[in-house]
Amino acid sequence: MTFSLVARCAETGMFGIAISSSSPAVAARCSHVRAGIGAVASQNVTDPALGPLALDLMERGLTAGEAVEHIVAQGRFMEYRQLLAVDRAGLTAIHSGTRSLGTWSESRAENVASGGNLLADPGVPQAIVEGFLAATGHLGDRLIAALRAGLAAGGEAGPVHSAGLKIVDKVPWPVADLRCDWTEDCPIEAVATAWEVYKPQLDAYVQRALDPREAPSYGVPGDA
Repeated sequence: MTFSLVARCAETGMFGIAISSSSPAVAARCSHVRAGIGAVASQNVTDPALGPLALDLMERGLTAGEAVEHIVAQGRFMEYRQLLAVDRAGLTAIHSGTRSLGTWSESRAENVASGGNLLADPGVPQAIVEGFLAATGHLGDRLIAALRAGLAAGGEAGPVHSAGLKIVDKVPWPVADLRCDWTEDCPIEAVATAWEVYKPQLDAYVQRALDPREAPSYGVPGDA
């Protein structure tokens, strides 16, 4: 019921995740990123605790593969879980439990990993990885392009209703956290539209947090 990717920008060190599902509010449960550490998707029959746990392990120095291996060895009900991770070196890892739902598959490359379940076609994660690697521009642009590529390759077996995009950079909070929690239209396009609006303002929002004296005007009615 989900397809996603976790990725690292080799040029900037940003981490991000993009995800879509037929379930409501998928990004609220499944998306986990930490600046300077990595990105993790915890999906299928989701245990949201696995995302922060994997990031904690990578923050302590484990690679993505070591973190996922540790969680699989120590965790409960891992046969139901699908876990994707990318670390600060661009290494990637995926665990797909034997009880992952429906048609499931996974694909990995340097700096990017994709996985999905209840897919319309097992080639969806590979299309996502290829879409990410072929795209250019801001990490957010590349994440959106990859998610669109997955949808074009078949996406989920049924219609998707929610999607999300989350990115971290050099500050300890997400510099972008955009979600469509439910729609009968395409949630990926809803998030893509939100990204196009948000992207030109991203740096300004960070600057307002760090030093509002140097920040640009707010650009809203009543702003002097």
